[in-house]
Amino acid sequence: MFKLFPSKHKKIKYGWFGNYTSWEDAAAVACGYDSANILAKTRDALLQVKNGTAVYERDSVIFADKEYPFPLISCLLCSAALLKRPLHILDFGGSLGSTYYQVKDFIDQDSCASWNIVEQEHYVNCGKENFEDDHLKFYFSIEDCLQEKKIDLILLSSSAQYLSAPHQFLEKLAGYPIDFIVFDRTAFHHGEQDRITLQTVPPEIYEASYPSWFFNTDGFLSHFNANYRIICELPPYVNGESVMFIDHQPTGFNKGFYLINQSLHA
Repeated sequence: MFKLFPSKHKKIKYGWFGNYTSWEDAAAVACGYDSANILAKTRDALLQVKNGTAVYERDSVIFADKEYPFPLISCLLCSAALLKRPLHILDFGGSLGSTYYQVKDFIDQDSCASWNIVEQEHYVNCGKENFEDDHLKFYFSIEDCLQEKKIDLILLSSSAQYLSAPHQFLEKLAGYPIDFIVFDRTAFHHGEQDRITLQTVPPEIYEASYPSWFFNTDGFLSHFNANYRIICELPPYVNGESVMFIDHQPTGFNKGFYLINQSLHA
C-alpha cells in the first residue's frame, strides 16, 4: 500500500479511483500484481535485505531506515506469551518475506517457531528458490500449510483488500482452528457498503494497477463475531495511511485488528 497525498495544484494520476460495480469490471482495466517485473523487483530488493546490504524493503522499494510495525510486533509477542511457547505463524499474502524481515529483530526463536508464507504460485516458487530455510517456508495455499503443521496465528498484512472474493475468504478463515488472527494495514472507508476501486501505482515503484477493496468495518468483522474476540485495533505505522484518498477525497483509512479465538477463554 502506497503513501499518496492530494495536491491543490494538479490532479494526482496515482492512488485509488472509481466505484466499480464488480471486481471483474475493475480487473478488466487493470495491469495486475502478477506481472513478472514486480516479482523481479521485489526479489532483488529482498535479497539485499536478506544478504545484509539493505535494511528494509516495502512494496519492492529499498529504504535507508527500517520502519518497525510495533503494534503488530506487540500482537505477535502477546500471542506467544499467552500460549507460553513459540508460534507457528502463517503470513497470507506475505510476498517473499517483507514482514518477516521487518519484524525478525524482535521475533526470535523463543516467540516464533516458524514463519510460513502463502502466496501466488510464482512468488512461492521464487521464495522456495531464493529465501526458504529451516524457519521461513512458502506454500501455495493455507490447506497445504495446515497439512504440515498446526498454525497458531494467521497474519494478513495489506492483503485482504486484494482478494477477488474477500467475504467468502473471510468466512472460511473464521472457521479454521486458529488461535489468533491479525489484520494489519487493511483498507476501510466510511461508506455503508464495501467499495471496489482501481489502484494505480506510482511508476517510480513499478508500473501496475489492480482492483482494491475498501471495506465497511462492521461487515468485515461480522464474519468473526461467533468465534473470535476483538482485542484491539492496530493503528497504521506508515506515514500517510491514517487517511486514504479515493477520487482525491479523504474517505478511506487504514487500520488493523487483533482477534483471539474464544475457545482460549472457554
